[in-house]
Amino acid sequence: MVTGEIKNKIDQIWDTFFVAGITNPITVLEQMTYIFFMKMLDDKQLQEEENARDWDSEVQNPTFLEGQLWVNPDAVSDEERAGVPYENLRWHVFKNFGADNMFKIVRQSVFEFIKHIGTGEESAYSRYMKSAIFLIPNARTLAKVIDGVDALDMNNRDAMGDVYEYILGKMAASGTNGQFRTPRHIIRMIVEMMKPTPQDYICDPAMGSAGFLVEAVKYIKENYETAMYVGEAAHHIKTSMINGYDTDQTMLRIGAMNLLLHDISAPELAWRDSLSEQNDDQSCYTLIMANPPFAGSLDKGNVNKNILAYANTSKTELLFLAQFVRSLELGGRCASIVPDGVLFGTSKAHVAIRKEIVDHQQLRAVISMPSGVFKPYAGVSTAVLVFTKTNCGGTDKVWFYDMKADGFSLDDKRSEIKDNDIPDIVNRFHNLKGEESRSRKEQSFLVPVEEIRNNDYDLSINKYKEIEREKVVYDSVETLLARLNKSETEYVKGYRQLVSMLEGKTPDGQG
Repeated sequence: MVTGEIKNKIDQIWDTFFVAGITNPITVLEQMTYIFFMKMLDDKQLQEEENARDWDSEVQNPTFLEGQLWVNPDAVSDEERAGVPYENLRWHVFKNFGADNMFKIVRQSVFEFIKHIGTGEESAYSRYMKSAIFLIPNARTLAKVIDGVDALDMNNRDAMGDVYEYILGKMAASGTNGQFRTPRHIIRMIVEMMKPTPQDYICDPAMGSAGFLVEAVKYIKENYETAMYVGEAAHHIKTSMINGYDTDQTMLRIGAMNLLLHDISAPELAWRDSLSEQNDDQSCYTLIMANPPFAGSLDKGNVNKNILAYANTSKTELLFLAQFVRSLELGGRCASIVPDGVLFGTSKAHVAIRKEIVDHQQLRAVISMPSGVFKPYAGVSTAVLVFTKTNCGGTDKVWFYDMKADGFSLDDKRSEIKDNDIPDIVNRFHNLKGEESRSRKEQSFLVPVEEIRNNDYDLSINKYKEIEREKVVYDSVETLLARLNKSETEYVKGYRQLVSMLEGKTPDGQG
């Protein structure tokens, strides 16, 4: 979670862009990301150089080549064709140039360098960076932005994630591109539940800034360290393992940069509407993790007919679930955030998609999350659906969990608190046999599939949860009347004593 100090520093950088006339929030995010990327590339190599010195070795495949010149492949002038020392492209070097020289080197060389960074013409990064434009207008603005970014400590946190966490939130608050934001601790929970492996083909068909994809890569690095360096496995991880789509080229650029910083050099990213006819994905992924947009409807005429076969609707939240079923391989797994309405909606399409997942696939879990999880940017109640594609059913008992706390307060401030159900959710999900004995009065429990069918495939936890009500024993009428009579007698006695005192008489009536 972003600290107050980071918020203040990012706000100052944000204000610098606004003063310079860059007021579109998505443009601010994009330009800030370029600057962050420049710094993180250098920070990464500085760390590699330090490690190499410690081990008396050399940096493997350095981004910045020592003692050599970089020549822009698109150079048109003699000055550009002459090249620039790689050293001058490094953050810790150019940040110390004067404002005018720094502006010139960053605009003409550093920015062009990150557009052409050596990842191959066919990489997603190269493909989407081709259309990138440097929009910081003058040396003064760039100098202030560089100073602001340099003041941030990026060494011990996912700095990109911190920026997206806060700036995407600012955009959501202004009604712009808020759909791209999913809290990173919720993403991490889902990734830890699904346990991605180096053999998976992972997809997020609504990738935004690639939060799910990056977190999957981090999980694999933590749990399969050697796979990142072993022949075919390493090649698969850096290329075909990661797949993502979005309809916004800016977010594709940001997602590609985010993945590149995590050593994913050539992921399969595409500018694509996942619900349209142009998406021919079918039975090709082993794992889907997503938070698809669910705030509107589409023109059904533009929706892929194969998706409509699962749920004939224009509601995006139902169409994406249908697409997930369609694009998974047999045995493939899916964990998707959905609005609560998907769980209990009564329309034909709502019931149809739930029936598809319960009867024809294998529904494994429904985790209900409190509405405050997405505050302060949205108050919608959501859940996580987890299922496996089988095309022949297999749902036996469905695990329900009622998340009450996620480690942060559920108000707009979202302050860190001790109460956190996420570790319990992950642990229990991986030990469902231990849930057999849980009662419906507890926070998690199993529900037989027949009971779900008998309830018209309703998947809301309140349909099955038993609420323990404390038995209240009321006094008998006789007891209440006796108590009332006693109270009345005491009242009348007190009243008479007061009247006597006001008339100057003693309580026995003497003057």
